[in-house]
Amino acid sequence: MKYYIIAGEASGDLHAANLMKAIKQKDPEADFRFWGGDLMQKQGGTLVKHYRDLAFMGFLEVVQNLKTILNNIKICKADIKNYKPDVLILVDYPGFNLRIAKFAKALGIRVVYYISPQLWAWKEGRVEIIRKYVDDMLVILPFEKDFYQKHLVDAHFVGHPLLDAIGSLQPIDCQEFKHQNNLREKDIIALLPGSRKQEVKKMLELMLSVRSYFPDYQFVIAGAPSLDKDFYEQYVDEDVHFVSDKTYDLLRCCKAALVTSGTATLETALLNVPEVVCYKGSRISYEIGKRLIKNIKYISLVNLIMDKEVVTELIQNDLNTKNLVAELDKILNTEKRNQVLDDYEILRAKLGGSGASQNAAEIIVKGKK
Repeated sequence: MKYYIIAGEASGDLHAANLMKAIKQKDPEADFRFWGGDLMQKQGGTLVKHYRDLAFMGFLEVVQNLKTILNNIKICKADIKNYKPDVLILVDYPGFNLRIAKFAKALGIRVVYYISPQLWAWKEGRVEIIRKYVDDMLVILPFEKDFYQKHLVDAHFVGHPLLDAIGSLQPIDCQEFKHQNNLREKDIIALLPGSRKQEVKKMLELMLSVRSYFPDYQFVIAGAPSLDKDFYEQYVDEDVHFVSDKTYDLLRCCKAALVTSGTATLETALLNVPEVVCYKGSRISYEIGKRLIKNIKYISLVNLIMDKEVVTELIQNDLNTKNLVAELDKILNTEKRNQVLDDYEILRAKLGGSGASQNAAEIIVKGKK
C-alpha cells in the first residue's frame, strides 16, 4: 500500500517514525511519502517537507506567516493528488491536517488520524470535521475515547506511543555518558527549552536565571534536532553544557528537569525525572489562548492525565526566577520529590501497556479498502 503521512512537529516525527516501522512489519510492500523529520526519513520513503519549515508558534506568528502556511497547504494538496495514496495518516498538527483531511476525503482517500488534536481543551467544534472526514481516529490518551464517544465518533484507544519508545531503551552508564559529553561529575539539572528558536531563546534565559542558586549542580541543555548546534554555543560555559539528539539519555542521567510545556513533560515523567513545567508565550498569544481554552485546569499532559497537580506548572507571569528556584528546590530536596515519583507510577498504569505503534499499524493496514 501507499501511505502519505503528515507530522508537523518533533514529537509527531518520533511517533510517526515508530508507526512506519510497525507498518513495514505488517506490510512489507509499504511505500511512504511524508511531511516530517529525520526520524521518519530513517524509516525510508520520500520526505516532501521537513517539520522545521512548518512549525509556527503562537497566534501572532501564525498570522505573520499565513502566506507561507497557505502555500504549504496548496503544495500538500497537489502532492497528494499526484501520489494517489491508499491511506492518508495525519499526526496531530490540526490547523494544517484538518484541512488536508477534507481534501483527501473528497478524493476518495481513506483518512486516518493518529494522535488526536487537543479538542477537549479548545476548538471542540472541530469534532464535526473529524466526524465527516476522518475514517479512523486513533487516540493515545485514555480519556480521549470517552470524549469522542460523547460526540458520536468511534475512536480507538491504542495506548501511548511514548511507552514503546521509552520501553525500548537500552540501559545507560551515566558516568560514561558524562565522560563522552565532556560533562563534570556534578549532578545534572536538565533543561528542555523546546524545539523552536523563538521559544528556546525565551525559555533558556529564564531557566538559566536560577543557576547561581544551585552551585552544586551542572545545567545541561537538551538540544533540539531542528536547531543547529552553533545556536546553543552562546549559552555554554563552565557549568552550563549542551548535548544534541540525546534527550532521553540526558533525562535518565539527571536529578531534575525544567521543561517547556509540550510532549516533553510526559517524556520526562515516564523517564522518572521530577520536573517543573514552564510556559511563557507572547502576551497577545497568551491572552487569546486564555479566552479560547475551555475549563482546562492544567497545561501539562502529566497533570491532565492524572487530573491533579503532580508537577508544578509555572505559566506566563508566574514563570520567574523566584518561583523557579523555589519549585526546583522542592523537587531536589524535599518530600515533594518522593510524592512526584510515587504519582509517576500511577501515571504509567493509567496509560496502559506498550504496543501503541503496533496497535495503530494493525488498524491502518487491516482496514484497507
